Amino acid sequence: MDNLPDRSNPHAHLRASDTDRDQVVEVLRDALMAGRLTQDEHAERLEQTLQARTLGELEPITQDLAVPGRPFQPAAAAAAPSKSPVPIEEPANPADSFDTVVGIFGGGERTGRWQVKRRTNAICVFGGYDLDMTDAVFEGREVTIWAFAIFGGIDLTVPDSVNVRSEGVGIFGGFGARGGSDPDPNAPTVVVKGLALFGGVGGQTSSKRHGRRKHKGHGSLGH
Repeated sequence: MDNLPDRSNPHAHLRASDTDRDQVVEVLRDALMAGRLTQDEHAERLEQTLQARTLGELEPITQDLAVPGRPFQPAAAAAAPSKSPVPIEEPANPADSFDTVVGIFGGGERTGRWQVKRRTNAICVFGGYDLDMTDAVFEGREVTIWAFAIFGGIDLTVPDSVNVRSEGVGIFGGFGARGGSDPDPNAPTVVVKGLALFGGVGGQTSSKRHGRRKHKGHGSLGH
């Protein structure tokens, strides 16, 4: 009997989008901050969320955390093409356009001509990672960086024309990503979300980065 398919959700077989995963990640973050999840539980459920492919795999992750009257709802997003000073290449299947980088007790970097997916998960635990998007190609007019720095740090560098929105939280740490003072309205937007716990997530423009020595540690706020 346990192997019978669950028919309670007729949409369980549908592919999950980045927006669907983002909803779950936000619920997990709020639960961690409210004390409803331990750090280990949060890390375990976060990993499940990032690996989920269908709505049916996402739904159980927050069943004991969801707010009554506000069940998990799959979301849809559409992007309109526009001429941009920064290279943009729309992926063939936006729902599968995501990437994950990990720095655990070590470090790494992305630099040069690389593709910034619609969603990039950066997870650093006692380590650091450097995401330099100066010469990168963006898959979409809006990309999201989910940055989780736990006793570690994540540095972001964006082109001067790119708009940046910082929507993360710092707990006993710093979370702040900045774009240029005069971004191009046709350029991509980089949304930085996530959590810095005893760590740091920082961002700056390429001109500021090249104008100073790189002697700061990972996660500096680029002030």
